Amino acid sequence: MTKKTDPRTAEPDAELDICDVVCPMTFVKAKVALDDLEVGQILAIRLNDGEPTENVPRSLKEDGHRVLKLTDNRDGTYRLLVKKAPDYF
Repeated sequence: MTKKTDPRTAEPDAELDICDVVCPMTFVKAKVALDDLEVGQILAIRLNDGEPTENVPRSLKEDGHRVLKLTDNRDGTYRLLVKKAPDYF
C-alpha cells in the first residue's frame, strides 16, 4: 500500500523554478527533474500562470505522478507540489 501524503504538510525533496521557460519545455524540465528523484519524493515547481499551470499538472498526472497541490503565489506564479510515482512501463 502506498503511503498517503497530506498536501497541507508536504515538504519538497527538491525545487525547480521554470518561470523563464515556455511550453512545452515546462513539462520537459519538470519531467527531467522528477527523473532525478526517488519514487515517493516530492518536487516543488514554481511556474507562471496560464499555459504552464494548465499543462504541467495535467501532463505529470497523465504520466502517473500525483499532483498534491497547486498554490497561487499572488505574483503571477504558482507553486506545484508533485509526488513521484513508480515507473510501470
